[in-house]
Amino acid sequence: MSTTVNPAAADEAAADVPQSRPVSRGALVRRRFMRNRWALGGIIVIIVLYIVAFSYPLFSPYSYEFHDTTNTYDPPSLTHWFGTDNIGTDMFVACMRGLQKSLTIGLLVGVISTALSAVVGATAGFFGGITDRAMMWIVDLLLVLPSFLIISIASPIFKGSSWLILVVLLVLFQWMITARIVRGMTLTLKTREYVSAARFMGQSPWRTIFKHIVPNMSSLLIVDATINVGSAVLQESGLSYFGFGVQPPDVSLGTLIATGTGSALTFPWLFYAPAVLLVVALLSVAVVGDGLRDALDPTSSRARRREKKRKDKLA
Repeated sequence: MSTTVNPAAADEAAADVPQSRPVSRGALVRRRFMRNRWALGGIIVIIVLYIVAFSYPLFSPYSYEFHDTTNTYDPPSLTHWFGTDNIGTDMFVACMRGLQKSLTIGLLVGVISTALSAVVGATAGFFGGITDRAMMWIVDLLLVLPSFLIISIASPIFKGSSWLILVVLLVLFQWMITARIVRGMTLTLKTREYVSAARFMGQSPWRTIFKHIVPNMSSLLIVDATINVGSAVLQESGLSYFGFGVQPPDVSLGTLIATGTGSALTFPWLFYAPAVLLVVALLSVAVVGDGLRDALDPTSSRARRREKKRKDKLA
């Protein structure tokens, strides 16, 4: 028995079937990142820390420069949430100011150092020749210099200057390794057909670099910027701990930890309040960096293990 198919009815039925739209790479990255609960929690914590650090005047009537000498070494209470120190400074306000300073320095250093490494590495790899040799000589020179020692020596010279000087010093020793990686990727990318076509069509070298080379390294640069933020926060806190970072009367988490170290047993809130904030900030940045790495590179072993666990739970 034969069946006659009505072409008009078939076309109408096909039209009723929803057509699947191609999913962009950005949407896939967002979807993978949202599946990572640790990374999602980390970015929420970072956002909350930023909001609280910059809006603390709304929560407290005190200033980090105000000293209530009648209430020294007060333990945490409803009046002073994190207690007070030896000169009556409200520790909640001081910690928020320190968190604000540490996060700001970390963000600036992370973004600037990543941008600098992208420009230097892509320029050296694309142009080659004497440009490549000169830039890589500078990279190798900075890599062998003891960065912590140099920053420690240079910081007292600029004592009393803006904290932006510290940002410049941290950026100076933060970008070299990524620049070498970017250079190696550029040597490969500049031989691709679309780059050769752009050069054949008369595009300028800089337009080719920023339109065709750098965008194809976005995965590496995003992850690198995230890692650099955490590294810069840790370096700034370490330098401030030893007195080479943020200078009084301003504060950072490092200076607060250094001040509270001697009183960690007798007045523990002086040490543990800034220390816990620093650990939470660093862990949050770390898990966000891992989440971005897995989302941007699903072929990595960590991403495959995470995806396998997710499928096992759904099974």
